[in-house]
Amino acid sequence: MTGNIFVVVGGTTTLPCKLITTESITQISWRKEPQTDHFLTILSATGPQFINVPDKQFEFIGNFKDKNGSLRLSNIALTDEATYTCIFTLFPSGNAQTEIHLNLLVPPVTSLKDNSPTLGDEEISLVTCMAAGSKPPAKVQWLTGTLGEKVRTTTNVTQHANGTTTTVSTLFGVPTREINHHLVKCVVTGAAMSKEERLPFTIQIYFSPIEVTIIKTAKDSFECGTEANPNADFTWNRPEQTMPQSTVRVEGATLQFLSMTSDLNGLYQCEASNLYGKKHNYMYVHVTSGTCPACWTLFVLLLFMIAFGVAALWYSYKTGKFLRGQERRGHTWREVEGPSNF
Repeated sequence: MTGNIFVVVGGTTTLPCKLITTESITQISWRKEPQTDHFLTILSATGPQFINVPDKQFEFIGNFKDKNGSLRLSNIALTDEATYTCIFTLFPSGNAQTEIHLNLLVPPVTSLKDNSPTLGDEEISLVTCMAAGSKPPAKVQWLTGTLGEKVRTTTNVTQHANGTTTTVSTLFGVPTREINHHLVKCVVTGAAMSKEERLPFTIQIYFSPIEVTIIKTAKDSFECGTEANPNADFTWNRPEQTMPQSTVRVEGATLQFLSMTSDLNGLYQCEASNLYGKKHNYMYVHVTSGTCPACWTLFVLLLFMIAFGVAALWYSYKTGKFLRGQERRGHTWREVEGPSNF
């Protein structure tokens, strides 16, 4: 008589052994293949006895009088996987035995690895899904949604000496901004798992800042922006000049002028940077004073001079001096070109 038992590593199971007979039983013994010696015997007078060192994993849960030699095996490890033989010693017929094949199930340890792809135009590995140390082998698949033919997968299975396997599946694609931030899922299934496991992953294509922009967000504030992955850090500075601390406030990407004074005049640079590179843009600031008495005086004088010039021109025109002057100038010009008429 034979039987099969499947149990998850670390669990507990029963090795059943019961005989229906009218003959007398003198002994029940257990053997673990491929060993030929018994590791446990059960007698009517003394009960269960280990042949060598007592093994706390095994517990006799049967009853000798009922011809029941069942054992409970707990904290099951991979090394416990074997064929166990229960042997009844009968009188007068001899031995009767039953074999139990104990099969271990080992759930996989699952993980995802971001392969840190950088922006490019050639196919590379994007992300790797691993189901490690499973028994029997786990199955690894990908759900890629709308990516379709933009990606492909490869799967490799490695067999280990202890009977477990590791399944590795890699997702490949061209690392473009189009597939950046797309959600994919690695689906792992196997006989050792109570249910399938889904590992979500958002594809990350890493690239340096693309283009730096500077926009005005308020009357006295400007903000620097860019597209980058990972997000860029921003630094404001003045090339070849120090930043006036009392009139300028910098908070990350924002530059704010606390008071509009002429010492703000000049060139400002915003630099965006991350692990993959940096880029910058410039802004020129020119502050004009709101009130200036000297400026108003000069402005009035300028208007007066313009008015005086217009009046003088009008007087010359009315008296004919303007025309004669024009004739003289025309005549002088003509002298350059040919003989004089005077």
